[in-house]
Amino acid sequence: MIRLAFSHLALCVLCGAGFTVLPGLASAGWMAQTSGTTALLWWVHFPVDVQTGYIVGVPDTILKTTDGGATWVSQMSGTTVQLFSVHFPTNALTGYVVGGSGTILKTTNGGAAWVNQTSGTSEYLWSIHFPIDEQTGYAVGGFTNTQVILKTTNAGLNWVSQSSSVAHGLACVYFPIDPQTGYAVGFSGTILKTTNGGATWESQSSGTTYDVWSVNFAMDVDTGYIVGGAGTIFKTTNGGTNWVGQPSGTNLSLNSVHFPQNSQIGYIVGESGTILKTTDGGTSWLQQVSGTSSGLFIVQFPVDALTGYAVGDGGTILKTTDGGVGVEETGGSRQKAVGSITSTPNPFTTFATLPGHEAERFSLYDVSGRKVGTYKGDRVGEGLSPGVYFVRALDREAGLGRVVKVR
Repeated sequence: MIRLAFSHLALCVLCGAGFTVLPGLASAGWMAQTSGTTALLWWVHFPVDVQTGYIVGVPDTILKTTDGGATWVSQMSGTTVQLFSVHFPTNALTGYVVGGSGTILKTTNGGAAWVNQTSGTSEYLWSIHFPIDEQTGYAVGGFTNTQVILKTTNAGLNWVSQSSSVAHGLACVYFPIDPQTGYAVGFSGTILKTTNGGATWESQSSGTTYDVWSVNFAMDVDTGYIVGGAGTIFKTTNGGTNWVGQPSGTNLSLNSVHFPQNSQIGYIVGESGTILKTTDGGTSWLQQVSGTSSGLFIVQFPVDALTGYAVGDGGTILKTTDGGVGVEETGGSRQKAVGSITSTPNPFTTFATLPGHEAERFSLYDVSGRKVGTYKGDRVGEGLSPGVYFVRALDREAGLGRVVKVR
């Protein structure tokens, strides 16, 4: 499936994104786990080790494991809204979740109970991060023309709004080593940086107009990576003063990037089961076989570069204990696509066209995972309200990409 953002949210807008469907192959390095759900899983977080972890998703889904994913148990979220991000700052007991309608949930007992916090916004919140403790944290969200940045310094008792000089929504926030210097990324290539705990957020030039879905810095505030639409990968070695593009070898949307221990070994996941790995700081990215054609939305390696988890569409949960090296890796630039589909225009105001696939039929889903209609490839999205939608071909399970409708 494809991720989208509604016009009243502040996420990044995909412009002319291309979508490629890759063949699904069996994997020895990445193994599927049983989630017990078909929900769209958006975020996974293991706080301190590889045994106890949490997943959130759509609709109102919270899962927990205490045995490294051998079993996943559903938790009562106490809400009916979509949930998009989860973070436990220092232990497996106290954590936070954000989602639709400005929802912020907190638990202090490992998810046995989740309590609503007052965010002060009704916008979608897409990402939450507490840099070093459970007191000071940040949440971001919004949509194409609205932006939300929230900060708490008292464990969520109060959330205070912050602002920047740009209006685009934000999909991910990350503070590498302390609560002062952090980055937020989002729609239309938006990158923001703060060096004073969010008192001011300065815009950086990303070099792309594609939506940026994820940002990660390994061990310091200088060397980091962002990923996004149409195979976008950028790297900085000077704290974002310059962002340099890296070859991904794909035009699929890349949804999450994680460098577990240093700036050399990192992983990326994305649409159609895409998993990429680098061992040289992104000079080259090698494609790994995921064993799924479902879209993957987040990847995390909790304690080292060997044991990691990725989650995505249709209740997909993958785990590796060998860094994915148990599979044959092929250069990303040499990957063979089973078809490339581009929507145009994207974003659109009336409808989009899928050139070369005008006579085929496609299903569209909203961010809650609800099917909103079936369309021919020559009039995709006609009659829908502004927003972000996932496109899926009727004759295969693989997600094709995001389309964004604006007013």
